[in-house]
Order: sequence, then structure tokens, then C-alpha cells
Amino acid sequence: MKDVFKEIKEKFYFTGNIKEDSQKLLKAYGKCSVAEHSIGVAKEARIIAKQYVGNCNEAEIAGLLHDISGIYENKERLLLAEKLQLNIVEEEKVLPLILHQKISRVMAEDLFQIKNKKILSAIECHTTLKKNASKMDMVLFIADKIKWDQKGIPPYLEKVQSELKISLEKGALCYIEEAIKNVQVIHPWLKEAYEDLKVK
Repeated sequence: MKDVFKEIKEKFYFTGNIKEDSQKLLKAYGKCSVAEHSIGVAKEARIIAKQYVGNCNEAEIAGLLHDISGIYENKERLLLAEKLQLNIVEEEKVLPLILHQKISRVMAEDLFQIKNKKILSAIECHTTLKKNASKMDMVLFIADKIKWDQKGIPPYLEKVQSELKISLEKGALCYIEEAIKNVQVIHPWLKEAYEDLKVK
């Protein structure tokens, strides 16, 4: 697995400063918009974490690294996931974009030496969430949706922010209910998270 990232390790010097290193890596690959999005998500994750989790630093790190696999083009992701021996579901073969969350987790652990399981878990499910999601999982999931990577204001923003005032679970469920209406494929993790949150 380590050989997969050999080229990055040879070209890029990691200082240990996660914010600086992640930003430099994304920008070195021409992913300035992803770098900007990651900063926004990290800031939002800190805000949400302060209210519901307490550990703002963990949330910020998760936000900074959640899209680090954005350095890879969509067409490369399926092959990369296979090289990393990730468990790939059919929906990810149809829409390889979704694989970026799993790849980002591996990169966070291998390249940035993140060992904190809460951070790694949040990164791994930040697009789809999953059943029995932790509070940190939901913090990053919601922060990513509030600070989305598209132009303009998310159409669901007001609803999600309103439900988030009640609880993390309500905020996450609100987004999923909106997303299911519009997503290209329904990832099994998203479906399981939806069924799980409905009864909480």
C-alpha cells in the first residue's frame, strides 16, 4: 500500500504542520478550489464541534484532510482504490467520485500520520455518513454540506442549520432527506445512516 503514494512522498516534504502541508499538497496538484473548500469545512467543523463535541482540534484536522484525495482525478479513483485494496461497493463503481472519502482516510493515515480513529472515521464517511455514526462523523458530514464545494448557497442550507440547532442527528437526517431526492446513486452507507437516524 505504501508504494501507491511513493511518488508523493518523493516529491513532497511533510513538515508535520497539517494545515500547511495539506494546503501545499492540494495546490501543488492545481486543486486550489479543493484547498479553499477544505479550509472552509475545517472552520465550520470547529464551530459545530465546539457546540456538540468539545474537541475542536480533531474536527479541524478532519476538515483539513477530508478531501485530500482530491489530488487524484475521478477517472483514477477506482484503480487507486483497487491498489489500496479497499472494499469497493457497486455504487462506487458506478460513481467513483464517492471513493474519495475512503481514499482520503488512507492518505490521512499514511501521508499525514493520523492515528486518531475518530478523525479517520469521520474522513472515511464524510460524503455518505454511515450507520452508528459518531458525533465526530456527523460534525464533519454536516460541515462538508454547509460549506459545499459548489457555487452559490446550498438549497438545503436553511433547513439543515435549523435542524442542527436541535441536534447533530436532526441536522444530518435533514440533509440526507434532501440528498436522497437528488443523488445520482444511493450509497449503502447513506441508506443505512438514513434508516439509523430516522429512529433516533
